[in-house]
Amino acid sequence: MRLRIAHHTGYRYGAPVTSSYNEVRVAPMTTPEQTALRTRLEVRPAPWQHVYHDYWGSQVTVFEVHEPHSELAVTATSTVEVDRPGAPPPGGTWEDLRDPALVDEMVELLAPSARTTPPPELAERVRALAGAGASPDDLAAEICRVLHAEVRYVPGATGVHSRAADAWGERAGVCQDFAHLALGALRLAGIPARYVSGYLHPDPSAAVGATVTGESHAWVEWWAGDWFSWDPTNDLAPGDRHVIVARGREYADVPPLKGVYAGSASSQMVVKVDITRLA
Repeated sequence: MRLRIAHHTGYRYGAPVTSSYNEVRVAPMTTPEQTALRTRLEVRPAPWQHVYHDYWGSQVTVFEVHEPHSELAVTATSTVEVDRPGAPPPGGTWEDLRDPALVDEMVELLAPSARTTPPPELAERVRALAGAGASPDDLAAEICRVLHAEVRYVPGATGVHSRAADAWGERAGVCQDFAHLALGALRLAGIPARYVSGYLHPDPSAAVGATVTGESHAWVEWWAGDWFSWDPTNDLAPGDRHVIVARGREYADVPPLKGVYAGSASSQMVVKVDITRLA
């Protein structure tokens, strides 16, 4: 697919703020399976900007606004081609994953965090599955199947700062929660795993030229001899409708927009994503 993505985001403040300092991660990556053809970023009020790539390889634009403003509007318009052929899991062994050199290299993607640590009940389930003798890929797939079967996708059931344990307790969450649950479970089993942030075109049968309301989306990649992607929210391997923007340890590494501002007014975040299939 060739897709055009218009990501509108920003803040409305209860009263003018004197300045704000922000960073955005909205530019699709170029990888072996997708090519970012163009990204244009517009910010109002017009700020000072700087672009760099972070530790995980994601493109980051940082900007500062030093004039009173009651609204911050950020629009990223990107064109990307995705050709993600189906591929089998890499088929690595537990001996590969327990190699001390690999454990040292992947330590950041094996370490638990407050946001991804699985609750005791899920941890026991993972240990039981791991004790059954499955290969790393089979165990990872089974973990994702369990999450998809037992956790419902319910927008609003959790918040942006919710932990994996919160979503498991409610048995409900959004794509961010499914990804965090999968990351914690995979890492507990000794499988390196990373968070992927991007977009999902919601309609596989969309006509060329049709614009639909799209979604910011999250899924995971695990390593077992090579990287393998899986979307635990939808229980499928990402395809041409999935567009990668950023990777990291968890959501905190990849938020589309974050920042601070000077002023005592409250703020309200606004987000809208439109996706057009071009080919």
